Amino acid sequence: MTLSLEQGEECIELEDKYGAHNYHPLPVVLSHGSGTRLFGTDGTSYFDFLSAYSAVNQGHCHPKIISALVSQSKTLTLTSRAFHNDKLGEYCKFITSFFGYDRVLPMNTGVEGGETAIKLARRWGYDVKGIEEGKAKVLFAENNFWGRTMAAISTSDDPTSSKGFGPFMPGFSNVPYGDASALESAIASDAGNIAAFMVEPIQGEAGVVVPPEGYLREVKAICDKYNVLLICDEVQTGLARTGTMLCSDYDGIKPDIVVLGKALSGGVYPVSAVLASDEVMLTIKPGEHGSTYGGNPVGCAVAMAALEVLRDEGLVENSVRRGEQLREGLRKLVGNSCIESVRGRGLLNAIVIDEEKGDYSKEGKAWDLCLRMKENGLLAKPTHGNIVRFAPPLTITEGEIDECLEIIKKSVGEV
Repeated sequence: MTLSLEQGEECIELEDKYGAHNYHPLPVVLSHGSGTRLFGTDGTSYFDFLSAYSAVNQGHCHPKIISALVSQSKTLTLTSRAFHNDKLGEYCKFITSFFGYDRVLPMNTGVEGGETAIKLARRWGYDVKGIEEGKAKVLFAENNFWGRTMAAISTSDDPTSSKGFGPFMPGFSNVPYGDASALESAIASDAGNIAAFMVEPIQGEAGVVVPPEGYLREVKAICDKYNVLLICDEVQTGLARTGTMLCSDYDGIKPDIVVLGKALSGGVYPVSAVLASDEVMLTIKPGEHGSTYGGNPVGCAVAMAALEVLRDEGLVENSVRRGEQLREGLRKLVGNSCIESVRGRGLLNAIVIDEEKGDYSKEGKAWDLCLRMKENGLLAKPTHGNIVRFAPPLTITEGEIDECLEIIKKSVGEV
């Protein structure tokens, strides 16, 4: 069903009047989606180049994932972990075998996964490494982003995330991203108290910042040398987004703890997971961590279907091919437009927009470019002011990439 322009504007007005003002969306109202496309309430079709921050890797409303959601919802949705259900064991076996880990701790959102990983690392630090109680530390990379909880913003050096929300949680400190030598110096200075280093293999929210070649290999070697756990936050970079099933696979390493979320459900239901070894996972005992919805039957069924789609439909390979095609097309615009540079891996990419002064809105040139792209049929969103992230569903075809490159070229020319 399509709505009039006035009805679409009313949707925005209602949200503005009754909702919290913690987001600044593009002025578009969406009503349905299919594959690589989203549709406005007025029937306008758009290419989705955000994929709900990489939650919709499998494309909007993938029939296999929706079928799993509907089917399980008709039989059993939630028991809590007070009882066993007939889906959790199957899911635990499936996902641990899929990624080659001993055990999984199921949660709901990516940030819950991050919190869980930190708790596991600290407990391992006390019980296995022998850190004195209350002194376990976890290192993070500068410009990290893994959510909005108090722990997450306590690790952030972005004032937009943290200003006005202190005091912050202790036991965290940051090191420069992509600098393995700086990491080793930080660990060596207090190796006996450092339980883990948590890092995004590619920094997404920071603007698709790709580290130097071999960075994670060096990081893993350093962590092993000092008996420190490596936690890879694969919530956005994992699940075929960057051209390997996990982004850390690119460097040929196996993190001690992996955090997954977003596309683990194909965007239809909140599902996250933390994967680790017996040594790490079994440090937490009954009653010490959990979630009412974590490991619920619907989430388990949906996650298995979502992983099968990634595996069986060639989305890893398509991410590589279409990502190369996209970057090649974007690089042709560098130097002849407002695009200063292009970066990314697989289908997680970004363009950096020059900040030359001009007749732009108060939100800046990148925002204005996104408005022009919306008018021309493509949805994307700026991050960190002058960076636009391009992350379409991994189902996108060669022909669709060509169409999108034409839209971007046209929009750039109009800004």
